[in-house]
Amino acid sequence: MLQTAEDIRLLNEKINHSASFIDKIHAEIGKVIVGQNHMVERLLIGLLSNGHILLEGVPGLAKTLSIRSLAYTINAQFSRIQFTPDLLPADVVGTMIYNQQKNEFMVRKGPIFANFILADEINRAPAKVQSALLEAMQERQVTIGNHSYALEEPFLVLATQNPIEQEGTYPLPEAQVDRFMLKVIIDYPTKTEEQAIIRQNVQGLKHPDINAVVSTHEILNARELVRQVYMDEKVEQYIVDIVFASRFPETYNLAKLKPLISFGGSPRASINLALASKAYAYLNRRGYVIPEDVRNICKDVLRHRIGLTYEAEAENINVEMIITEILKMVNVP
Repeated sequence: MLQTAEDIRLLNEKINHSASFIDKIHAEIGKVIVGQNHMVERLLIGLLSNGHILLEGVPGLAKTLSIRSLAYTINAQFSRIQFTPDLLPADVVGTMIYNQQKNEFMVRKGPIFANFILADEINRAPAKVQSALLEAMQERQVTIGNHSYALEEPFLVLATQNPIEQEGTYPLPEAQVDRFMLKVIIDYPTKTEEQAIIRQNVQGLKHPDINAVVSTHEILNARELVRQVYMDEKVEQYIVDIVFASRFPETYNLAKLKPLISFGGSPRASINLALASKAYAYLNRRGYVIPEDVRNICKDVLRHRIGLTYEAEAENINVEMIITEILKMVNVP
């Protein structure tokens, strides 16, 4: 839909007014988290564009603490599910139990019935438990017995996994990984940040309380505004070109990548790249998407959607390198 300069100016004003809660969330999370701005920003993008997030990083990088802190800043229900090898699907979604007094079966809902679900170390549970999350993530509903129960909005699954310890883990199948809008790699803090973390923790002071500074109603309104953010046809074409370059690299002067890629991004990659770019523009108080927004969020959207061949692994080539090459060669509008 074409928008005039006046439409975009009015949208900018709306977004400036609406996005004031972002600063409040950053301030509250900053009480307990030192640094990790990239991770917090990605969590907010997922929240604003209604997409689930997979966080990957070594232990001790505040993945769980960040997710819990974000949930506390929003006046919403929060559930943490610790995934273990002995977990059952009923432990996640709930089950039917027999009530002797009433002489009938009743539904006992599981921890999935919340606004924010922290699936901690999701790759530690077997496939049947992981698949119990699939319906909830994709359809926003859960089936127990013969009935389906809608999940309350906003509904967000934030999963963590440890990339270094593979013993006793069950890698997520591609179909499930594709359900996550973003895969965010968490890095170590800087020296200055680490020093601040040491000071904060060795003093033995109680962590300050995190206050709820935004309602679920405000989040849902912000999501509506994110979808209204203007995206020019040229930027849409840029997104399509990036995804198609991951499928057919030879048509973008990237023939050298052809033997390294086993499969490229799905249409879900294009949809999520567009939505995440709009959310990134919203975070930057803009009512329109620029190519730099797409480039900024591109790796988080694509890194879990491009498959590598054995040849790529033998040559120590990772997905990040592939995406970097694609971004170099695809024409920027």
